[in-house]
Amino acid sequence: MKQVTLIATAAMGLESIVAQEVRDLGYEAAVENGKVIFDAPISAIPRCNLWLRTADRVKILVGKFQAKTFDELFEQTKALPWESYIDETGQIPVSGKSIKSTLYSVPDCQAIVKKAIVERMKLKYGLINKLEESGALYKTEIALLKDEATLTIDTSGVGLHKRGYRVGQGEAPLKETLAAALVLLTNWKPDQPLIDPFCGSGTILIEAALIGQNIAPGFNREFASEEWSLVKQRHWDAAFGEAEELANYDQPLSIVGSDISHQMIETAQANALEAGLGDLIQWKQMQVSDLTIKQKDGYLISNPPYGQRLSDKEEVEKMYQDLGDIMQNHPSWSTYIITAYEQFEKAFGKAATKKRKLFNGFIQTNYYQYFGKKEK
Repeated sequence: MKQVTLIATAAMGLESIVAQEVRDLGYEAAVENGKVIFDAPISAIPRCNLWLRTADRVKILVGKFQAKTFDELFEQTKALPWESYIDETGQIPVSGKSIKSTLYSVPDCQAIVKKAIVERMKLKYGLINKLEESGALYKTEIALLKDEATLTIDTSGVGLHKRGYRVGQGEAPLKETLAAALVLLTNWKPDQPLIDPFCGSGTILIEAALIGQNIAPGFNREFASEEWSLVKQRHWDAAFGEAEELANYDQPLSIVGSDISHQMIETAQANALEAGLGDLIQWKQMQVSDLTIKQKDGYLISNPPYGQRLSDKEEVEKMYQDLGDIMQNHPSWSTYIITAYEQFEKAFGKAATKKRKLFNGFIQTNYYQYFGKKEK
């Protein structure tokens, strides 16, 4: 097998960014709700896992078909070439979901898919007894949507947002994948100043520094498919080699994070250190009203408190107001704020140039974008 069909799963609203990342890696991508689908050589599995900053997972599409009865589900699952992907000793846990489908019992669908895969594998590998399931992990999913069954195997293992650098986090941490998307949705370039005055555990700025130095986000972690015989060691070696070669560790960065909490600043520092970014980012404890900006043509990207508890509302509004007052004096700066606070523009004192709906976990937010006027 030389080609596979891959699915990069994406949070709602981030599909187009994931698709752009896939295209940047050299693969043609089609966008669907919550996913980006593309055909690629096996070598794409390590490359996509290493490089995709905004995708949740990379899965192999094994097959798609209509199934309204358990019989159809069993027979068509069994007809797929599972042995091409899964080793004889592979562990095959099956998870499932069903939306608007005749086959609505997820546990039954999971059991049937598992049985069909096992039957197929025993037949192909010439086994009489049950499968050993003592080897590498092949997390399989049966997803039913309007009677269409989609069967996938997860190549990533732990979700791609887990980069391996988070030593600590705050109360409401931003997923690394969303933080990277917030940066990629701006025109920030590594030679421009960047600040986050509500930096929390530092995720936005750490992701920005990784982007700035072109460091593959998956460089510090492991993936389920590293154990598979389908993906050869040479593919992994080549992907890690490419990532090492493309990293630009000499790129100077002007990145500053501040937060009112001393504890959060310590956490952010520890996370940046774990990410291998050492002293590349400056961290300061201070409140937003003390923010001073000395450079021109910079970017402010932030995920401030949303004021969702009534008791916090006034305090949060005051923060937004303070920030708006400061940024008004720096027209060459671009400001990007993600918040669920619906009156943000009013508090900030200015209508956004552009707004984009995004989900932070299950919270619907707006990404308010204010484009700076570059000084000549």
